[in-house]
Amino acid sequence: MPLHKLEHFDPNYRETFGGDDLRALELYTGGGDRVGSVADVLVDDHGHFRYLVIDTSSDFLGKKILLPIGLSRIDYTARRVYVDGLSRQQIEGLVEYREDMVVDHDYEENVRTVFRSPNSGVTYDQNTYNYETEPALYGLNNQDNQTFKLYEERLIASKKRIKTGEVTVGKHIETDTASVTVPIQKERVIIERVVPTEAGKTVDSSELKFQEGEVARIEVYEETPEIRKEAFVREEIRVKKVVESDTVEAESTIRREELDVDTEGNLQVQEHGTTTHDAI
Repeated sequence: MPLHKLEHFDPNYRETFGGDDLRALELYTGGGDRVGSVADVLVDDHGHFRYLVIDTSSDFLGKKILLPIGLSRIDYTARRVYVDGLSRQQIEGLVEYREDMVVDHDYEENVRTVFRSPNSGVTYDQNTYNYETEPALYGLNNQDNQTFKLYEERLIASKKRIKTGEVTVGKHIETDTASVTVPIQKERVIIERVVPTEAGKTVDSSELKFQEGEVARIEVYEETPEIRKEAFVREEIRVKKVVESDTVEAESTIRREELDVDTEGNLQVQEHGTTTHDAI
């Protein structure tokens, strides 16, 4: 896993740590001897502290070294980092760290070898090694660097579609009685008996023709209405959906945890802000 300088990994790291700057702290042994200052911090891809870059040039050795984070006790109040059990001989035996170098697996193992206990039982394998196998080197001291989290609830807004109803469009048939007026014609026969203009005049016997049976035929016609039905488009119906936007405001009671500090005796407790960094 590659390592990154703190400022490259988190350009706003000072805000992350509530204004504290690790790179401004001085390094002291448990006996109170100043052995250098913190020049930088190396973190892994997850932001976990792995090494402090210690600058000893202003003290006695004139070089920079890497110190596994688990060997340190950070005291922001005193502006110091304490290292228990670190001797000048160990520092002299550490390989030098340079700004332009790549910290690879072999380099890290050389650093670990100086600090690793002979009875640690750790067998180094580049393919399987991880920092959690050596908490003495990479785990923060639980007594001097206690970390816990304060939780706070917040409202999360999301949306989901629910069915609020449906509209069914259908057809039905209604019946009604309609009427229409159709003019028709009927023929009828009128027989009139009139007095002849030559009434009383003798008819010549040669012109006289008596006959029986049909003497005239008149055809009589009558119109009858023919009623039929035809269909036509009376109205056209279009059905569609439209989306209307609205804003709904919701409120709920949320909780958050606040810090309560109880002290006994004549102590001074100084808070430096809130940090949520995983490594501290």
